Amino acid sequence: MPTATASVQASSAQLRTDLRNVAIVAHVDHGKTTLVDAMLRQSGAFAARAELVDRVMDSGELEREKGITILAKNTAVRRQTPDGVVTINVVDTPGHADFGGEVERALSMVDGVVLLVDASEGPLPQTRFVLRKTLAAGLPVMLVVNKVDRPDARIAEVVEEAHDLLLDLATEVGADESVLDLPVVYASARAGKASLSQPDDGGMPDSENLDPLFDTILRHVPPPTGDPKAPLRALVTNLDASSFLGRIALCRIHAGQMRKGQTVAWCREDGSTQRVRITELLITEALERIPAEEAHAGDLVAIAGIPDITIGDTLADAENPEPLPRITVDEPAISMTMGVNTSPLAGRGGGTKLTARLLKSRLDSELIGNVSVRVLPTERPDTWEVQGRGELALAILVEQMRREGFELTVGKPQVVTRTIDGKLCEPFERLTVDAPEEHLGGLTQLLAARKGRMEHMDGHGTGRVKLDYVVPSRGLIGFRTEFLTETRGTGIANAVFDGYFPWAGEIRTRHTGSLVSDRAGAITSYAMIQLADRGTFFVEPTAQAYEGMVVGENPRSEDLDVNVCREKKLTNMRSSSADVTEVLARPRKLSLEEALEFCASDECVEVAPEVIRVRKLVLDSNLRGRERARSKVRDAK
Repeated sequence: MPTATASVQASSAQLRTDLRNVAIVAHVDHGKTTLVDAMLRQSGAFAARAELVDRVMDSGELEREKGITILAKNTAVRRQTPDGVVTINVVDTPGHADFGGEVERALSMVDGVVLLVDASEGPLPQTRFVLRKTLAAGLPVMLVVNKVDRPDARIAEVVEEAHDLLLDLATEVGADESVLDLPVVYASARAGKASLSQPDDGGMPDSENLDPLFDTILRHVPPPTGDPKAPLRALVTNLDASSFLGRIALCRIHAGQMRKGQTVAWCREDGSTQRVRITELLITEALERIPAEEAHAGDLVAIAGIPDITIGDTLADAENPEPLPRITVDEPAISMTMGVNTSPLAGRGGGTKLTARLLKSRLDSELIGNVSVRVLPTERPDTWEVQGRGELALAILVEQMRREGFELTVGKPQVVTRTIDGKLCEPFERLTVDAPEEHLGGLTQLLAARKGRMEHMDGHGTGRVKLDYVVPSRGLIGFRTEFLTETRGTGIANAVFDGYFPWAGEIRTRHTGSLVSDRAGAITSYAMIQLADRGTFFVEPTAQAYEGMVVGENPRSEDLDVNVCREKKLTNMRSSSADVTEVLARPRKLSLEEALEFCASDECVEVAPEVIRVRKLVLDSNLRGRERARSKVRDAK
């Protein structure tokens, strides 16, 4: 079994022919993690009697629940070749645009990219995003058309669409047109098969395993370069933690050698340099990290012993420290405020972390490992503005904090604006919608109200239509729920950041009001039955309510204060309808993402481990009424 101490081959050419570093990038749900599963199985990474788990790289609880990759992770597979054993370090990246920072970080670790495209859906917005980053970094690309056995596969068209996208992006980033000369592999990741010859649409690759894919990676992805005898230069690309070792830094060694116990120069973001000692050196073996004595240029390693190291730092030669360029990611486009829970029911939702000090400490720790997030102060000492790539990324952060025992108040997502050439500009996104043709009219009307501009419309000839839009990011806040309602759950929508453009004007995305509790107390079924015709409720009988808490949705545009704590008056008179049973409609339970989408500009979300509530920013109904009156006067002027 080879180790990190394996001799460097062809050192005069400074190439590691025993090593390949490759990232697998694609749009969400095109099969990246499933392909890595198959590569691990066929390389003998699992013991003969090991229990095989699907999507083994998606190890996080939220990743398994939501079926998406959130954090980039790397693994290593071994291939026997005529020249010896070659280690292939594979980096599995997220496919959702909100986690683009993870993709950019992964690209700094590798020397080539496997671009995965669904044989039916073809290139989608996130495909464009990751491919643009790949070409800008000058990395070679190989195309894998996955899911060729789908009944609706259109393999030849998808390959042509991928070539068109490559040509378009090569022109955009100034890359050479030679990128079009890329190998194409046809695969079914679920079946663990790949082929270099194009199968019929819906057919299976003619190979019985993934050997054609492995061989293409070894031929097309260049070996890592770097002089093993030069002074050490290693870039920190990711962070992890261990209860035994403390903070662990994942590094790509660009030059020189790294040894366990070695003293190196730690180059920080502020330009300062400090001598530190590497107490532990680890390399990746399948899904495990194992100790190693030394590693060389080109290796991906994990090191321990530096408690405050962060992403983008450089570990360099102690006598001749030369920092590498830091990792840069795109600026955030969406923000929301996060503060301590200030509701009357604070501390009663199962949370154990309630103070501003604990909240600020948690947000600071998020900055260490999440390069896409920014945390800014606000006018209040117990509230902070948190900026990220998208609504989902911020909702994932809040959900993680909720499960860690935090209780907090989260504001409605807002866009991060900029002033460019004296004009107020806002972020726009490129949206792709795939839905049945009968919903075309409703979708165009929905997106027109959100200032969307249609750029392309195409029919697959299967009763479905594909629409390409450019939409302000504001218009996509709360879009998901309306979209799924409009398409009866049959539509697919994906968006990726497109750039900053002039402010598009007012967008009214919510046309309903809120049912707001006008007092505190226990909610009664009698009150809810009496108010059943006023709207849809989010709460159940016996739950506690407080003044200013949103208990339901009003189908009309205005808010309505209601008494959900009203009790039935008891008398000694017999009622003629005493034996009539009244059925209460099942309340609509809001998830965290749904609550953030529903939230109006004067509302926020109360988040606790056991409960999620929507509430007014100002709880007192009299104060809210005065503020509405003032705003009407201001609008009249």
